[in-house]
Amino acid sequence: MSIAPALLSVQLFSVRDQLAADRGAALARLSETGFRHVEPFGLCSTDRPAAQRLAEARELRTALDAAGLAVSAVHAGLPADLDELVEECGELGADTVFVPHPHMVSGQTRFDEDTFTGCADSAGPAALDAFAARLGAAADELAAQGLSLGYHNHWFEWVQLPDGTTAWDRFWSRTSDALRAELDVYWAAAAGVDPATVLTTLGERTMALHVKDGPAQPWQPQTPIGTGRVDPDTTLRHVPASVSWCVVEIDSTDLDAYDLLAGNAQALVERGHARWEA
Repeated sequence: MSIAPALLSVQLFSVRDQLAADRGAALARLSETGFRHVEPFGLCSTDRPAAQRLAEARELRTALDAAGLAVSAVHAGLPADLDELVEECGELGADTVFVPHPHMVSGQTRFDEDTFTGCADSAGPAALDAFAARLGAAADELAAQGLSLGYHNHWFEWVQLPDGTTAWDRFWSRTSDALRAELDVYWAAAAGVDPATVLTTLGERTMALHVKDGPAQPWQPQTPIGTGRVDPDTTLRHVPASVSWCVVEIDSTDLDAYDLLAGNAQALVERGHARWEA
């Protein structure tokens, strides 16, 4: 039986400057393009008090409603008090959270890129194991409150370990089965691994994908799907049935952001990998 294409969403980080200048206009433009779902970022950031973040979530929900947009999932930090995250997600109507970077996880251990890359040196895997345990425990706790928790990769997770495995392998083998994945296929390619193989290995733990194209180098300008180092057709043939969302995103580009997002979304639809609406 064939798997229905995943629903399209757009990561709002792609138009962060436009949102800062005129949020209503930016959201309206995304809606006019055809998007019906978005993936907000910045929830539970520690640079703002919890009360301010909650108010901002309410304001964003009002703006999304006005533009006819709903939330597919959110990118958020993991606070010490998980109730803060639950509240912000409730305001936005979100039932899925992806942690987009280790430094956004609060805990007794300070996490950052070195949490993964440091496994290969004298520091060893202790920080990575603590990170896996922290996210796993949070995933179990949030599941009891109706929220799914996942991790969103970049490129630094695939550092090679002395035993021939990678920090990515160690992380997923040491965290709770309740923790899910949002695989950014572009950054996996940048790490030098085959995104299709990663998808196959993760299996049903994958809930969403980030899809974009370009030179697969950190912070180099990204380009239309089919013009860079990512092979979406080969990769997306391996998408498990657990994947509900195909999220288009731009980290940086020399092109018009709206045009690039629209073109990438339409390319995914035409290739049979995504659909605009349920």
